Amino acid sequence: MAVRSARAAGYCAALLGRGLALVVLVPVLVYSSVLCLVGPGLLVLPYELRLLRRLADVERVRLGRWAAAPVAAAGPHGRRRLMAMLADPATGRDLRWAPGAMVAGTVLGILGVALFLFPAAVLVLAGLWWLFPADEPIRLILNVPIRSWWSALGVGAPQFLLSVLLALFGPPLAAGLAASVSRWLLAPSAAAVLAERVATLDRTRTGAIDAHGSELRRIERDLHDGTQARLVSLAMQLGLAERTFGSDPAAVGPLITRARQGAEEAMAELRDVLRSVYPPILADRGLAGAVAAVVARCPVPATLDVGELGEVPARTEVAVYFAVTEALTNAAKHGHAASVSVTLTRTGAAVRAEIADDGRGGAAEGGGTGLRGMRQRVEAVDGVLLVHSPPGGPTLITVECPCAS
Repeated sequence: MAVRSARAAGYCAALLGRGLALVVLVPVLVYSSVLCLVGPGLLVLPYELRLLRRLADVERVRLGRWAAAPVAAAGPHGRRRLMAMLADPATGRDLRWAPGAMVAGTVLGILGVALFLFPAAVLVLAGLWWLFPADEPIRLILNVPIRSWWSALGVGAPQFLLSVLLALFGPPLAAGLAASVSRWLLAPSAAAVLAERVATLDRTRTGAIDAHGSELRRIERDLHDGTQARLVSLAMQLGLAERTFGSDPAAVGPLITRARQGAEEAMAELRDVLRSVYPPILADRGLAGAVAAVVARCPVPATLDVGELGEVPARTEVAVYFAVTEALTNAAKHGHAASVSVTLTRTGAAVRAEIADDGRGGAAEGGGTGLRGMRQRVEAVDGVLLVHSPPGGPTLITVECPCAS
């Protein structure tokens, strides 16, 4: 209870800080909006909206602990132009939140911090009763005067206990109320959530179709250039042996041997193609065992930390397996890493894989690193792929895929 109250007081203190910042920023936004009519406001308003977005995103991230449901961060504006910023639906929610947070955040922030510090104030005031004049003694919560150490102990003790109760329950209530107000102002409407979901599904399904088409073309190319060529050579070797058998039976042996070798090579290539569709190791060992085998074969020294995964759908296993495999290949081939760590855990209804390496970083989609294919595979199962790879490293790739069947 005390830890929760301390965390709530910290949240209220942060609320107070953001509220005081908005006391300055909100009038400046209004003034800049008016100046947009004559021109100068068009230059400064984008910077002010970027600052407002940072404050709002910090609140979106932090209120998840105290609100009924978290709100995803809207993301920075970056170098977007003013009209693009104003067209963003999240900007309207930011502007709606700013005056509410300025008032509610400041008031509830002061209340939460004050209630948390109340017991310390009661102790200090009760112990310093002798500094007050005799005709104007100190009075605490119950308005009972304190004129001696006995009255300080007799009156101060129960009031201190009351202040402790207020400190334990008051800050969480203030934090919860402030978070509810912020969530109501910052959360998108049901229609906006539905529209965003439809847009996401349209994008991910398009990516899934593209990935499926690319996979089919790759399989067709592998079968045409590899297995089919081997089978044609095998047929030619057997035809030549058939024609040679009547005239020179001794020459048939080497032809049959080459045909057998060609058949074995064709079967090996066919197995490789089948493994690329659904690796048999997933069916034999499951996701944890398959990832362990990939980590063991990694050319870079790699470690693996696996939690309890439970039952994972096949499509999720395939997406996570190929993402980990591709990430390890990138760490060795492109990142020139000296070590890699893989963490595989189950968080609620999702499987989460984190691949971190100490390479040179700078990984980007479209640079021949396979990140685009990884993203398409992951998003095809409604998963999320996050890549943090600043120049100079390190690189952290996070894959999270749902386990709902």
